[in-house]
Amino acid sequence: MSKITATNQDNMLMMARYPDNHFDLALVDPPYGIDAGKMTMGSGKHIFKKGKDWDSSVPDSNYFKELFRVSKNQIIWGGNYFILPVNNNWIIWDKLNPNLSFSEGEMAWCSIKKNVRIFKRLSTLPDYDGKKRHPTQKPIKLYEYCLLNYAKEGDKIVDTHRGSASLDIACHNLGFDLVTCEIDKDYFNDGNKRLKQHQNQLKMF
Repeated sequence: MSKITATNQDNMLMMARYPDNHFDLALVDPPYGIDAGKMTMGSGKHIFKKGKDWDSSVPDSNYFKELFRVSKNQIIWGGNYFILPVNNNWIIWDKLNPNLSFSEGEMAWCSIKKNVRIFKRLSTLPDYDGKKRHPTQKPIKLYEYCLLNYAKEGDKIVDTHRGSASLDIACHNLGFDLVTCEIDKDYFNDGNKRLKQHQNQLKMF
């Protein structure tokens, strides 16, 4: 059974607790610096917490230095927005999105040598629980794809930007231990509820 350890704190403080190379894989989705917290996502109204400015800038070099210190390998969503080593190991989420006012995909920088790989899933397709809780929420199936193809049994996973807790659920489903944190208290509590709800539903069946 997987162990999910989630804390409501700054990710730099969380990572500082761990020695070099403690985690086998960092699977992270940092802010892209595009003000996603203020977007309406095509609805014409703010469906999330209006005015949140957590996505007004990208993490600085100290964050990436610490992330690379505590993890042996990394998958970094939004890697095209950051200054990272050049390689050809990208993961592409093809959103199958016909609405060209939005991006047709998202890109993840990956340290594991597998060349470019593409995961296809409609961006509007709901997750198991059918609710979007965060403006940059990633599908559980996307994280399961990353774990199944880039992690090994027994690997320890770290996530520095928990958001909607999609990775929590993917790790729980596939049996990976995860350490994660979320600095926003509301999103942290929402993530806890979402994970607990999912775990309880699995127990019922």
